[in-house]
Amino acid sequence: MENHETRRPAWTFLTNHARVLVAISRDPGIRLRDVAAACELTERTVQSIVADLEADGYLTRSRDGRRNRYEIAEGAMFRHPAEAGHEIAGLLDLLADDTRSVRMP
Repeated sequence: MENHETRRPAWTFLTNHARVLVAISRDPGIRLRDVAAACELTERTVQSIVADLEADGYLTRSRDGRRNRYEIAEGAMFRHPAEAGHEIAGLLDLLADDTRSVRMP
């Protein structure tokens, strides 16, 4: 008898835009190729996402010598109506420290 397992597509809780924003919040001087590697995306995709985030006011880019430096906009709010009234800072603070361990009561 053959095994006809139905494979469900993989999904994640965070969008690629959120992953890129978290990577930048961890290191505002990060190179986009390093963001791409960390997020498992192409560099072109990351460039497009950064352009989206910049156009919508979530971050600004400035030159620091030969590199770019990014700054997350203070007070930036989530876009979806379900999260209306909540700043992205809380999510970034939660995810910014990737060395944090979960403590059980």
